[in-house]
Amino acid sequence: MLNASCIASGKRMSLPSARLTFLLVVIASSGLMAFALYLQHRIGLDPCPLCISQRIAVMAVGITALIACLHNPGRTGQRVWAGIMGLCALAGAALAARHVWIQHLPPEKVPACGPGLEYLFDVFPWQEVLIMLLQGDGNCAEVSWTWLGLSIPAWTLVAFAGFLLASGWAFFASKR
Repeated sequence: MLNASCIASGKRMSLPSARLTFLLVVIASSGLMAFALYLQHRIGLDPCPLCISQRIAVMAVGITALIACLHNPGRTGQRVWAGIMGLCALAGAALAARHVWIQHLPPEKVPACGPGLEYLFDVFPWQEVLIMLLQGDGNCAEVSWTWLGLSIPAWTLVAFAGFLLASGWAFFASKR
């Protein structure tokens, strides 16, 4: 934190290292998953296919950051982990953006609702189920919870943007 004594003494503010950045991403992604599980199991909001896909992306970001934090690599490794984390965050942002787009479609343009996930895995090969999960369906258009005027996918998009910024920070941060 920047305070008056740092300014008066001429000391430079210390910015977080890549390892601390990775740790903060682990904490943030864990918090997002905990909140998602709270909404599902306590509030009763069942996730739609795109929500499940976004959860997988949040977990991928968090696991990558956890491995990077524990590994504490040199400069090259730090950049590799930050790049992988950034790609996971970019994929998650694309999923969240599609979800927000589906939520803002006019009712006549919303895709038809699909069957449940268990049925899909029983009937279709996993490759087709994956494609269906990534495309979303009519269930994804429903806005069942908002905070400050933004839906869950919109907040998830904000989180993925933060993860992208953190991966950029970790990529360019100097090794200490």
